[in-house]
Amino acid sequence: MRAAKLTATHCLLIALGLIAVQAVVEHAMGRVTICTCGYVKFWEGEVNSSGNSQHLTDWYSFSHLIHGFGFYLLFWLVGRRWPIGLRFLAALTLEISWEMIENSSLIIDRYRAETISLDYYGDSIINSVSDTLMAVVGFWLAYYLPVTVIVALTIAMEVGVGYAIRDNLTLNIIMLIHPVPWIKAWQSAGQIY
Repeated sequence: MRAAKLTATHCLLIALGLIAVQAVVEHAMGRVTICTCGYVKFWEGEVNSSGNSQHLTDWYSFSHLIHGFGFYLLFWLVGRRWPIGLRFLAALTLEISWEMIENSSLIIDRYRAETISLDYYGDSIINSVSDTLMAVVGFWLAYYLPVTVIVALTIAMEVGVGYAIRDNLTLNIIMLIHPVPWIKAWQSAGQIY
């Protein structure tokens, strides 16, 4: 007996179901659907504002594109023989899992205690789902574009975002796992110690 083939339609339906589960779980966790300001913007460019992580996209959206690149690489390494649809769904599941963990009280409190994100209270559901969709875009870009382009995009985004807001995916990971006082001081005061 042959297993049913995972078609593009199956992948799309499963992906939409996973994203719906993400939204429902985050709602149950107490996340707000949209910014408490009452409207939705496409871009929130002010990091130190109550709108950061509340609208569709922000500076941290670039990190989620890079998540997609990284998840593509991970599942290329461990599941190279898997159909691309299965690798995509595995990557999507990891991103959604991270979004739910990132919006848990444990991680929110850690961000507030150990990073410059003192006013971070978690993502709105619309921002979190948008972050997931950015990772989806990153995954498919990694699938279609040459490796050199993906590496160049990753470096450009990390350097550009780091320059613009003194934070990026690399610094975010470092400060979440093992806070470095001089990085926090540099991010806060704009001076390297």
